[in-house]
Amino acid sequence: MRVARARARRRVVPPAPPAPEEAAGAPVETTPPPERPGVSLEEVKRDPEVAAYIEKANEYTGAIGYTEHGFRHANLTANIAYNILKRLGYDDRQAQLAAVAGYLHDIGNLVSRVNHEHTGAVLAGRILARLGMAPDERAVVMGAIGNHEEPHGEPVSAVGAAVILSDKSDVHRTRVRNPDPTTFDIHDRVNYAVEHSFLRVDEKSRTITLELVIDTESSPVMEYFEIFLTRMVMCRRAAEFLGCSFKLTINGVKLL
Repeated sequence: MRVARARARRRVVPPAPPAPEEAAGAPVETTPPPERPGVSLEEVKRDPEVAAYIEKANEYTGAIGYTEHGFRHANLTANIAYNILKRLGYDDRQAQLAAVAGYLHDIGNLVSRVNHEHTGAVLAGRILARLGMAPDERAVVMGAIGNHEEPHGEPVSAVGAAVILSDKSDVHRTRVRNPDPTTFDIHDRVNYAVEHSFLRVDEKSRTITLELVIDTESSPVMEYFEIFLTRMVMCRRAAEFLGCSFKLTINGVKLL
């Protein structure tokens, strides 16, 4: 009987009414991830969203006839951008940011080839915010990505200059996806003709030299300039931003 009476005395407290914002269906604020100024290239590479975006961007550029824009190009651009700044005496964090920007610079192709540099900058900013990169570092990476494409891109920072040079120096036959040489367009011909490419950074003479070996039977040297002249102008501006001069040699002959 005592147990029954105790239970009878218990009061059931109704749940508190929802807050006005929740009742109205307004979004509830969430705490953003803590900022970590040391987000690395390896962390970016391990991110599934990044991997999916690069894979699909490469697939979509292939569908419209462009050369390879996948993991090979992303990794090479990242590595060269890092090495440029390290050889020129920049601190390791600046070089790391150049590597991150280089790795992510083409993800905007996921949406469209047109203005992919601007779309990519926004996508990269959101990804890096989720990973916890500090706002000032995100701003550097976004600016570099948003300014990497000709004819309107400009070197706005050391990181941006390194990304321009590393991206534009990746000219090689391994980027050609068309299996039939008889149907090559000029871009396929020029890329396929390049048997060797190397970006040489000489910190003592402050020169950055793009060294190419071209099979002139596949494509004459003039075709290279026909499609890549604006890229070479961007490279010259990027090198000057870094306090260097830009040079171009093709088959051992100095052309710029």
